[in-house]
Amino acid sequence: MKDFKLINKGQEILKITLINLALLLVFLELGSLGWYFVKHKQFFYTREKAQDKSALGINLEGVRLNQSIVERFHPFFGFIQKPSADFRPGFKVNNYGFISPYDYPFKKFKKNQFVIGIFGGSVASDFSIFQIQNKILPQYLKQVPGLQDKEFIILSFATGGYKQPQQLLILNYFLALGQELDLVVNIDGFNEVALSNLNNKNQINLAMPSIQHISPLTSLANNSLSTKALQATIRIKENKTKINEGLESLQHCSLAACDALTSVYVQNLVNNYRRDVIAFEKERSKTQQDDEGSVMYINKNKSVLEDGAAFEQMAWNWAKSSIFMHKVLSASNVPYFHVLQPNQYYQTKRVFSDAEKRIAFNKETPYAKAVEIGYPALLGKFPNLQKNKINILNGVKVFDKTKDVVYVDSCCHYNKTGEVIFSNYVGSSIVEALRKDERKNKK
Repeated sequence: MKDFKLINKGQEILKITLINLALLLVFLELGSLGWYFVKHKQFFYTREKAQDKSALGINLEGVRLNQSIVERFHPFFGFIQKPSADFRPGFKVNNYGFISPYDYPFKKFKKNQFVIGIFGGSVASDFSIFQIQNKILPQYLKQVPGLQDKEFIILSFATGGYKQPQQLLILNYFLALGQELDLVVNIDGFNEVALSNLNNKNQINLAMPSIQHISPLTSLANNSLSTKALQATIRIKENKTKINEGLESLQHCSLAACDALTSVYVQNLVNNYRRDVIAFEKERSKTQQDDEGSVMYINKNKSVLEDGAAFEQMAWNWAKSSIFMHKVLSASNVPYFHVLQPNQYYQTKRVFSDAEKRIAFNKETPYAKAVEIGYPALLGKFPNLQKNKINILNGVKVFDKTKDVVYVDSCCHYNKTGEVIFSNYVGSSIVEALRKDERKNKK
């Protein structure tokens, strides 16, 4: 009898456990359905199947799913991204290493085509991709008389890590190859101070390409990557494999709970990947002690410049490069617009939420101090740029009026909300300037 009672009691406990487990799974699924709807603005079971990994809701900004070091030396540009496929539909890393639907130089094949060149670093590259996908800048330009019926072709001449005078050199290179441009937008400022500051700390000439990007290529060429850098590379490679596997699983989830749990897992892997990339960047930016036998020659400074002198020189490099971009374009009557990009480390009246602070700020970053000192130096050159008749747009306050999260990382990049706000600012400012020029010409 006792055994029979124990069996009944055991069955009862098992039954209650299974019921509770079933209820837990139901509530988990219901909660996941709500989470999915809030995140994707569609119901999970009737969702459109994602055609590519970028549409799965995971922030893959800066994640290189195929290779760890994608840069390659270039004899004119310093470095480029290796030409290859891109995870975004309709894009590729083209024959010159730019993310674009087209190879360069691009030749117009319709009379009504209007070519816009975008120059700068990764923020400018993201801007060009966003315009091709969302056409915010073209919509503004269609308001300008004479441009209503134009087909706008946006060409990116921007790559992560580029800083002046790379934009100036790239512009002249492609003009020499016969590239037609009808309007040019140069979005920069952050790299010119943040990456140039790293050059200075490593006694590398400020006008040289970013030591953060050149150093690993030099180390690979010299077979001299440090042990810590190699260890970080291994972790990056392992994480990347797990990220790809997680994304593959995410594409085949049949339950919302599976999607939610896998998304959290993959996003955590992405965060670990980014931390390892930062660790790798720190190691690869260290100057090699013995570079006498190096096959690469990089101009150096005899000593580290004092901050005041260094940032003043950075600001002049930035301003003079922009002035010469304007001069060469104005010779062909091509409008040129220079935009100082917003960055979280330059303090304005913007109030960051706690959630955004966790995303946008990193106490370990070497960029914060460079922006705090460097941006005022850049702003100090605005009168010189205006004196040279440059349309200079000060974008540092464009996010001040929004409470939404706009930054996607602790460097400098924006999420979709940020891109929309920034695009509207750039588009409206350009249209206003073009209309102003038109009124002047009529007088």
